[in-house]
Amino acid sequence: MAALAYTLGKREINHYFSVRSAKALALGAVLLLAACHAALRRYRGDDTCEYLLSSGRFLGEKVWQPHSCMMHKYKNSEAKNCLLDKHIVFIGDSRIRQLFYSFVKLINPQVKEEGNKHGNILFEDKSASIKVDFLWYPEVNGSMKQHIKSWVEGSIAKPHVIVAGAATWSIKIHNGSNEALTQYKINITSIAPLLEKLAKSSDVYWVLQDPVYEDMLSDSRKMITNEKIDAYNEAAISILNSSSRNSKAKVKVFSVSKLIAQETIMQSSDGLHLPESSRETSAMILMNVYCNKILKPIDGSCCQPQPPLTLIQKLAFCFFALSIIGYLILSFINRNNHRKNKPCTDMESGEEKKPVTNTSPVSTLETLLHSFCKLGLIMAYFYLCDRANLFMKENKFYTHSSFFIPIIYILVLGVFYTENTKETKMLNREQTDEWKGWMQLVILIYHISGASTFLPVYMHVRVLVAAYLFQTGYGHFSYFWIKGDFGLYRVCQVLFRLNFLVVVLCIVMDRPYQFYYFVPLVTVWFMIIYATLAVWPQIVQKKANGNCFWHLGLLLKLISLLMCIYFLANSQGVFEKIFSLWPLSTCFELNGNVYEWWFRWKLDRYVVFHGMIFAFIYLALQKRQVLSEGKGEPFFSNKMSNVLLFISVVCFLTYSIWASSCKNKTECNELHPSVSVVQILAFILIRNIPGYARSVYSSFFAWFGRISLELFICQYHIWLAADTKGILVLIPGNPMLNIIVSTFIFVCVAHEISQITNDLAQMVVPKDNATLLRRLLCIAGFFSGLLFLSAIQDQSRH
Repeated sequence: MAALAYTLGKREINHYFSVRSAKALALGAVLLLAACHAALRRYRGDDTCEYLLSSGRFLGEKVWQPHSCMMHKYKNSEAKNCLLDKHIVFIGDSRIRQLFYSFVKLINPQVKEEGNKHGNILFEDKSASIKVDFLWYPEVNGSMKQHIKSWVEGSIAKPHVIVAGAATWSIKIHNGSNEALTQYKINITSIAPLLEKLAKSSDVYWVLQDPVYEDMLSDSRKMITNEKIDAYNEAAISILNSSSRNSKAKVKVFSVSKLIAQETIMQSSDGLHLPESSRETSAMILMNVYCNKILKPIDGSCCQPQPPLTLIQKLAFCFFALSIIGYLILSFINRNNHRKNKPCTDMESGEEKKPVTNTSPVSTLETLLHSFCKLGLIMAYFYLCDRANLFMKENKFYTHSSFFIPIIYILVLGVFYTENTKETKMLNREQTDEWKGWMQLVILIYHISGASTFLPVYMHVRVLVAAYLFQTGYGHFSYFWIKGDFGLYRVCQVLFRLNFLVVVLCIVMDRPYQFYYFVPLVTVWFMIIYATLAVWPQIVQKKANGNCFWHLGLLLKLISLLMCIYFLANSQGVFEKIFSLWPLSTCFELNGNVYEWWFRWKLDRYVVFHGMIFAFIYLALQKRQVLSEGKGEPFFSNKMSNVLLFISVVCFLTYSIWASSCKNKTECNELHPSVSVVQILAFILIRNIPGYARSVYSSFFAWFGRISLELFICQYHIWLAADTKGILVLIPGNPMLNIIVSTFIFVCVAHEISQITNDLAQMVVPKDNATLLRRLLCIAGFFSGLLFLSAIQDQSRH
């Protein structure tokens, strides 16, 4: 009864809501969100520096999230590189002195807060020629004005950055009188034009007064109330920049420290001065405001301008624009031809009469242009998400609940959508799709939650990546061993499906090929498998069945492959020399070297080989009918099945315990290539030994498994942001709704790209060898032109 209700309910849902209608809804959502964000940018401005200086929230302890953009965490070396030959001045009271010390510690963590508190403090880093000074001016008065005036009118060199602010001393000395506030307004009014003149050549920041924790204030400070502080802040905001007509010559109001203090002032030691963590956050914000536009860190989107379009990007956009125009023209012509042959309607019977001539089928050219038209619109969305400043971005923040709750949720959904398999063999197509699907969903949750900081999760996800490569070895070996098809068509089909989207993204998003590391990894391993089995003598199952000698030959091939893998893994220099050769270097270099590629390849160097060996053993046992693969039957005899199942569970849990007890990533990564196969094999046996488990699969996971490659690649730019370092924000202020909407659009896009890739693969890679060779020559010419243009771009950048 329950099964019938489920079937009827599923049929009802599919009737009203299909993949096609979901994509239409996703398109509408994208257009609406793009319009809203464009209007918001026009209304509020698109300066992310303003957001960084004025708004944000705490994600957790010491983790500050600016509104709409990402903040980079600067290291000492980066800070020195940015501030090379710079002079920074902090001028104000004791709170500014605290900020000064926190800023200096970003340059040199060994600096101690000592010396005369009510006097000037000078810091210099001679190695980088950096000077950071604190000038003690606790009141906004004539003395402060005179010093600022000396920078404007005197011969003293202007500082590159000036951070100023004061008010609490005026409140304290004058006992919070209204006359003091009036005088403060007069003084800041006289100083404001000088600061605005400085702002034409220097970065000038006015720090608003942070709130106090009134219950903790000493008797001598009781007059410093939050009401008074708000009054002084309002005066500063209303006066600063009031005389400036040049929008670029503005004094930047540093108001975000006030928001930070509201959350942390209760941790203050005296009710007035902020705790160290708050000061560190404010100093890091200052560093981001000044340095992001200089160093351009990937995970620091605040204060970064939109990158200019490269020549290759411009050509790509022209190509997609022409494809869209061509498709519209062709559709218009075909529609007019269709109208001429439009059937007449019998008004009495209401039936259509067939036209005299049949309408022509859709041409290959129209299908090709239609695919490129859709792809062009999708690539425009990719660009808007992760290269333009239209949508917002936020930093990741890991909590156990942000990772494990979604995992439990998708597990429940996966179990709910369970169906019978069409076949009951080990690792059948539905089962491998299911395996890919749930692994991909776990990896997606791992990436968006920032769970890489939690070592046990990191190690288990490393096993999932290894499992994908295991399937690569298993699947391709099985195909070549059983089919014996080493033709060019098969190779080109696989390479096209693996690499098409990545090549397009490299062009549109201006990323190197190695940036999408998993696709190069799978591609190279496919070519290694192909080369191993295709070189003379070609040994396939049909040939080996006639003579057992051929099995020995295959084993010799596999042993040779293992020796090559071992040699390259222990000879980094040889590996780097091979992949540093042109044109391989253009594909496998990242940040000017191939170390990242060597690290990625080495991390899972044996698992593809393990997949090939497993496929060989399994197919040999299957051929000799040692296995029982009927519906509901255990794989082996009951006793043997129970023993293997027990051993598999123990091995699976043992690996998890080991992975959870690792002390550091380096130690774990050293052992991972050799031991990851233990958990993979244990999972395969647990999943397949019981007959009832082998006879069912999750259609929910399998659906995602069929688009797992597209999901993995698309997440880089339209689900995550800043090249996976952050999270794309389509709906600000509501993280849960944002994840739901962005995920819905992301999945629809991945599915559509999967269909486009399949359609283009049929058209671009023909079965006729002569035509295929001509196409390959054209593709070689295309890539040669791409390499030439890339070389021109690199020269212009340098």
